[in-house]
Amino acid sequence: MVVGARPAEFDGCIGVGGTRLAYRYLHADRRGPLLLFLHEGLGSTSLWRDVPGEIGERSGLPVLIYDREGYGRSDPLRTGRTRAYLHDYAWRELPALLAALDEHRPLVLIGHSDGGTIALLFAARFPDRVVGIVTEAAHVFVEPEALAGIRRAVIEFEQGDLRDRLRRYHGEKTDATFRAWSDTWTSGGFRGWNIEAEIGTVVCPILALQGADDEYGTPAQLDSIRNHVSGPCRTILLPDCGHVPHFQSRQRATAAIVEFVKSVTAN
Repeated sequence: MVVGARPAEFDGCIGVGGTRLAYRYLHADRRGPLLLFLHEGLGSTSLWRDVPGEIGERSGLPVLIYDREGYGRSDPLRTGRTRAYLHDYAWRELPALLAALDEHRPLVLIGHSDGGTIALLFAARFPDRVVGIVTEAAHVFVEPEALAGIRRAVIEFEQGDLRDRLRRYHGEKTDATFRAWSDTWTSGGFRGWNIEAEIGTVVCPILALQGADDEYGTPAQLDSIRNHVSGPCRTILLPDCGHVPHFQSRQRATAAIVEFVKSVTAN
C-alpha cells in the first residue's frame, strides 16, 4: 500500500473470497506499524465508536478497522458456522483481507472478546506479521460463566431491547448475526472448544485485559493466556468493569493500551 496516496481517513468495501467486507482507515497517511482493531462477537466497526481514533491519535500510528463477514456493513454469512469459525476468521478471512488491501505493514492487533481470540489465533499462525497484541475479554476455552452470559443475552434479545440496539449496527442481518453467535456457543459440540495448545506459538508481547465483573468469563482466561503463550504477557484485571473495558474502564484501559502500543512500536 502506498500510504501517501491515501487520504487520512476513508471507508470502503472490498471483495474478499467471494464476499464484500467493509473497512475503515484512520490516520492512514501516517507511517509505522498498523493498529488493526478486531470487534467482538456481536460487534462492528461502528460499535468501537471513537476508541480506535483516540488510540491511533495518542500512539501516532495508522488504524484499520473492519466488519467481519456477517457483521455491520459487510455481506451476510454465506454458510452456517462450525466450531472452527474463529479459526476461519483468523486464518482465512483476515489474511485475505490484508492481501486484498495490499497491506504489508507490521501489525499490532487489538481485539475485543471474539476479536481478541482471533488476534491470538492469527499471531499463532503468522507470528512474523505481528509485533504486539492487546486482548480485551478474550476467550481461549469455554467456561460455564460464558454460557450463562449468552443465555441471558438470548433472553434480552427475545424479550428486551437487545435486538433493536443491535439492528442499528447490523440492519437486516441482525437476527442471523445474533443466532450465529448464540447458537454456536451454546451448542453441545462447542463445549470442548479450546485453543490453549495453539497459542503456544504466539511469541510477540501481549497485553491482556479483562473486567473483574465480566459477565462472559473469569480471570482464568487471563491466567491461561499468560501460561500458554511463548512471549511476554502482561495481564490486567480491571475492578468495577464488565465485558467492555474500553468503555466501562475507558481511562485506565486506553492508557494501558497506548503505553503498550508505544512500547512494542518504539523502534
